Amino acid sequence: MIKRYACILVSGLCLLSLNGCAWKSDYLQKAGEAETLTKNLDELQQRYAKLSSDNAALKVAFEKLTAEAAGLTADKKGLEDLLKAKSDTLSKNINEMRQKVAELESENRKLRENIAEIQKVKEEKVKEVSGTYEQLLANMKNEIAQGQVTISELKGKLTVNMEAAILFDSGKADVKQDGLNILVKMVDTLKGLRDKSIRIEGHTDNVQIIGGLTRIFPTNWELSAARAINVTRYLQEQGIDPANLSAAAFAEHKPVAANDTKEGKAKNRRIEITLVAKE
Repeated sequence: MIKRYACILVSGLCLLSLNGCAWKSDYLQKAGEAETLTKNLDELQQRYAKLSSDNAALKVAFEKLTAEAAGLTADKKGLEDLLKAKSDTLSKNINEMRQKVAELESENRKLRENIAEIQKVKEEKVKEVSGTYEQLLANMKNEIAQGQVTISELKGKLTVNMEAAILFDSGKADVKQDGLNILVKMVDTLKGLRDKSIRIEGHTDNVQIIGGLTRIFPTNWELSAARAINVTRYLQEQGIDPANLSAAAFAEHKPVAANDTKEGKAKNRRIEITLVAKE
């Protein structure tokens, strides 16, 4: 009987021992799992904290970008307004410039027309002077050949130069007959002038007037003036419009040659008939 109870007790203790081992094993497993979960939780909390920090930084960056975008939008609007204003101003300036160009082209066209008209008139005047020159050359070829008369044309100015000896006696201012015969050869040509004035100039050499002649011509001024006036009066008497005539005296003050030779003095004693543009 006792032996039976002993067996039962031993069996119970063995069973208890086995159950205790099994519980301990489960505990250790659960403890390990809890430790793993705790570790995972810590890692997750750290990741959450980092993500929260990153999210906060991203929010700050987003707000900054949003503000910058708003500023850029405002700048864009301002630039668009400025560009439109400048474009309007530029368009206005372009239109004004086009108008000015058109006005300048119109003025240039008128100017070219005026230049063409002036050139035409100038050519006609040159042609007239050249025609007058040729007529005088033909009419006075004998006197020119003898060296008593020279005719020159320069830039539309025509000058007939006559030595005083063929027009006047020495110390006289009245035109002698031979001189009148020479002047009459010029009358028809001079009558045909329309746009020119006829200026008769009296010139002398540098020899001063002496003796009784000074009562009539105190100096070469009076002698050169009287000779120029007498030629002018004769041309008027031949029918040339006196409004186209003028007389001038230069005495010895506009020589064309040196007065230290007989030939030079003869060249300086002269009458010049010059055709000049009307004022």
